[in-house]
Amino acid sequence: MLSVLVSNVKGGVGKTTISTHIAAALAAEGRRTALAEVDKQKSSLGWLSRRPATARPILGLDWTKELSDVPKGIEALVIDAPAAMKQKDVEDLVKLADVVVLPVLPGAFDEAATERFLKKLDELKAIRKARIPVAVVGNRLRPRTKSADRLDSFLGGVGHTVVARLRDSQIYPDLAATGQALFDLTTKRAAEVKADWDPLLAFIRKAG
Repeated sequence: MLSVLVSNVKGGVGKTTISTHIAAALAAEGRRTALAEVDKQKSSLGWLSRRPATARPILGLDWTKELSDVPKGIEALVIDAPAAMKQKDVEDLVKLADVVVLPVLPGAFDEAATERFLKKLDELKAIRKARIPVAVVGNRLRPRTKSADRLDSFLGGVGHTVVARLRDSQIYPDLAATGQALFDLTTKRAAEVKADWDPLLAFIRKAG
């Protein structure tokens, strides 16, 4: 089973958007996919509750109180982690993962929090020895802006692979409201934005 942990101690960086999109992408590949909700806000489970019956099925797992076994037959698991986790909680979730996806937004506060979190991850032997790869993702970027340039500069020095830069687009909140992701659509608009995800999905497949 391929297991993907989406995590950052900083809230509001787009963990749920990235978690739901990865789950939808893996489901679109024909994998029996589960999406585990660890965040007490339960945004991922809310997204699943709005998912159309015609979309590829994704099983929701409520891990907000405790981690539980993954049902038999699941081929891909995406874990949507909460912000502000204790080190022990980070360790427990990392143990379940084949790859860690770490989203970061432009801005000094987000960059500082991400840098602290990466240091925490680097204290874990599996991360330090590169047995579990970390994919850093620049999120909600607007090209040719100072904030994007600043984030590029920051990402260049984090010591982990920066695998993708996702543009800022209104399509994401529109899709969230309907329980869908780019990988559920075949429109030209979706295809243009979907291309941003190709490097991240290739990285995840390789890790699994």
